[in-house]
Amino acid sequence: MKSMAKIKSSYKAIGFSAGVIGLALLVWSFNDDLFQISKNLDVFASLYKEVNINYVDDINSAKMLKTGVDAMLDNLDPYTEFVPESEIEDYKLRYVSTQYGGIGAGIFVRDNKIYVSDVFEGFPAQKADMRPGDQLLKINDIDLNGKNNDQVSLLLKGAKGAAIKILVKRDAAAPVEKNLVREEIKQPNVSYFGMVDGNMGYIKLDKFLENSAEEVTNALVSLKKNNPNGIILDLRSNGGGILQEAVKIVNLFVAKDQEVVSQKGKVKEKNYSYRTVSDPLEPNLPLVVLVNAHSASASEITAGALQDLDRAVVIGQRSYGKGLVQQTFNLPYNSLVKITIAKYYIPSGRCVQEVDYTHRKDDGSLSKVADSMMHEFKTKDGRSVYDGSGVYPDLFMKQEKFADITQTLVGKLFIFDYANKYRNTHPQIAPVKGFTLSDADYADFVKYLSDKNYSYSTASEKVLDAFKTEATKEKGFSEVQTEYDALKAKMLASKKNDLQQHKDEIKQVLENEIASRYYFDKGRYEVNFKYDKELARAVKTMQDKNQVAAILKGEGSYKVIGKPQLAMAGKKKDSGEDN
Repeated sequence: MKSMAKIKSSYKAIGFSAGVIGLALLVWSFNDDLFQISKNLDVFASLYKEVNINYVDDINSAKMLKTGVDAMLDNLDPYTEFVPESEIEDYKLRYVSTQYGGIGAGIFVRDNKIYVSDVFEGFPAQKADMRPGDQLLKINDIDLNGKNNDQVSLLLKGAKGAAIKILVKRDAAAPVEKNLVREEIKQPNVSYFGMVDGNMGYIKLDKFLENSAEEVTNALVSLKKNNPNGIILDLRSNGGGILQEAVKIVNLFVAKDQEVVSQKGKVKEKNYSYRTVSDPLEPNLPLVVLVNAHSASASEITAGALQDLDRAVVIGQRSYGKGLVQQTFNLPYNSLVKITIAKYYIPSGRCVQEVDYTHRKDDGSLSKVADSMMHEFKTKDGRSVYDGSGVYPDLFMKQEKFADITQTLVGKLFIFDYANKYRNTHPQIAPVKGFTLSDADYADFVKYLSDKNYSYSTASEKVLDAFKTEATKEKGFSEVQTEYDALKAKMLASKKNDLQQHKDEIKQVLENEIASRYYFDKGRYEVNFKYDKELARAVKTMQDKNQVAAILKGEGSYKVIGKPQLAMAGKKKDSGEDN
């Protein structure tokens, strides 16, 4: 029988051997990974070289490489992207800062001609009386005929203080030369703030780019001078931006040293928890956050964190569901790559990411997180919230959709054109908050449309046309043609009344567009306040302190927010009902 010492010695030898084998396997695995990387890069470089040398026609090698890289990254997610040197400035404008040298005007192409779409208040274009609808003919004597949006945009931009000469044509008048000096154009993150009904402070935040938290802070300080009864932070259609800016904005309303968001990914060194670092500017006033299906990323961090910490009532529709974090890395030749490095998790521990980009189906298509796979989490005071599907609002409101006639008038630019006509024939209008389009004005608009083609197909007509197609295929249409023709005639008769039937919403869009011709973006917001049902709901909710307390404490039906089977039922409710 072996002695205990010999047995222990044998175990040590076995352990040492296993350790050596394990280390060898690890080294082999690491070397195999390096080999696969080296092999694939070698294949890629050789393929690129052979195609570039031997292809029958000349090719744009840089464009071909960009196409290949884009295709490779497309298999990951839509947020991981390669940015060549030629696109760096556009990238910075989209994701970092909207600051550039220019004249302060937006442009668009129509019938191969360049027109002004928007003019920003206080910048060179507005000072020179350029207006939406003006046609740009030349820039610094360069003819714009046949040039696209990007080409003209480059001509308009330049160094701050540099002169620029633009030949402009308005309607049938003779062209006029405008001599401007480029200024530093900075489109704010906070596009509007002010007081609304109920003595409530309102802040519209469009994006989370550089200095967004500072802009929200300045807006909040200004609004506090009016002793508001509550604050409304509007994040509708805000696609997000810089994560740290969201943390700073949450810190304006919650106490110091609260976790706002954490990020977790494959590289442990990039895992990080972001906490509030200072005392809040406004810890007590009632707070509502407005969101919709286009509120994403940093918007969801802000709304979700304030919901998880039971600090704000969230109103609107379920948010987009982007729970991924990106970081940029510099590459050779002044290019860079933006890579998704982590998922983010808000204070309850949930991740709002809806689409699973990792596990694609065999055909390459993507799937959303199934209801059965969603997990329950708890807010600070114990309300139930769920992951995998964006931020679900405390008070759900149905998204209103404009009628087909209204969408057509907007899409075919008849609203845009009439607003220009109105501005050219009306030197001024009433103060924006009191501006309303009169019945006479609306009648003039209807008359303006009399010789315009604004034909469109309603959803019902499309269904009817599809029925005709199928019935014809089955050779049974002749049997029902009489009924089909009668129904089609009724639909056409109904459409003739659409301008009157949908008068209220068409007037709303007209007022919005016309007000912008005199009061710019501020005019759009203020004239639309009277139509904004979600804003009205926010005001009404904050005026009812008992309801606010019940929501944040999770009393009764407010205990559970967005449970999958309840969420679907909530969408079917009227906008006036709570969920």
